Amino acid sequence: TINTLQTTDLSLELRYAPHEKFYQGKLYRTPIPDKYPIITLRFNQGFKGLLKGQYNYQSLTANINKRFYLSQLGFTDVEAEGGYIFNKLPFPLLDIHHANQSYALQLESYNLMNYLEFVSDHYASINIDHHFNGLFFNRLPLINNLKLREVVSFKSLWGGLRSENNPANDPALFQFPTREGGQTITHSLNNGPYMEASAGIENIFKLVRLDVVRRLSYLDNPDAPKWGVRARVKFQF
Repeated sequence: TINTLQTTDLSLELRYAPHEKFYQGKLYRTPIPDKYPIITLRFNQGFKGLLKGQYNYQSLTANINKRFYLSQLGFTDVEAEGGYIFNKLPFPLLDIHHANQSYALQLESYNLMNYLEFVSDHYASINIDHHFNGLFFNRLPLINNLKLREVVSFKSLWGGLRSENNPANDPALFQFPTREGGQTITHSLNNGPYMEASAGIENIFKLVRLDVVRRLSYLDNPDAPKWGVRARVKFQF
């Protein structure tokens, strides 16, 4: 049983967002999406012995986010990200991929992935969210008065664990969590990408987005859901 894990780290983030504009409020500002990409680089350095930090490590993450306008077909938001951790570390300090077991649709999480299900020391991901802006519903009598909008999305995540960071190869590392029967609940992505897709309707009462989500891979993992329904509340103008 491990009671504590302590780290000390410093991080540097560089963000390039040409021609970016904002809605400015008193306490916060909201970026206005446009056709220009947003590129973010992050470097993190851990220090062993500084303020009781227990590990030396480095990690590097790159992210690019861009909106594509497709005329009458609507627009597509695409986000690609990759990350690499360079050192041998216990799994809580690796990339524990963002899961979601609630009924809320989370655009930057995997909505049919269980918490702590996947861990990686290197990964690449792509999220695609396409909005048709009523391309089909606007052509249906009566339905067109509701101003409903169609949306589809696809998410894919590639990753893996190097041999040095796999607890199965080193009993001295933190072992992955297990169930009462000893079954491991945490896995690597060494057997291919995790994928999920969804289709939904947004602008319901100008407020709600409702998606049906389908998980496409790693369906044999314990308690892995195949289908789900997720909702998101957002004001539409």
